[in-house]
Amino acid sequence: LPVPVNIMPMSIGYLGNSSVATIPTLFDSIRKGNDTRHELAQGDLVMFASVGAGMNINAACYRYTG
Repeated sequence: LPVPVNIMPMSIGYLGNSSVATIPTLFDSIRKGNDTRHELAQGDLVMFASVGAGMNINAACYRYTG
């Protein structure tokens, strides 16, 4: 199945590699409307996922409550 290009927000192009701060920084940017390519609505199910140095892989699901 093809995945839409804008399905997964990325900030590395304009913020660089911000390591552990990437997920909360990007989430806050989208929540405040600063990232116009993505939006959140109350009740949306959000998947946070990251891969880091040392083969760390993290993921969490969150229901956005606004």
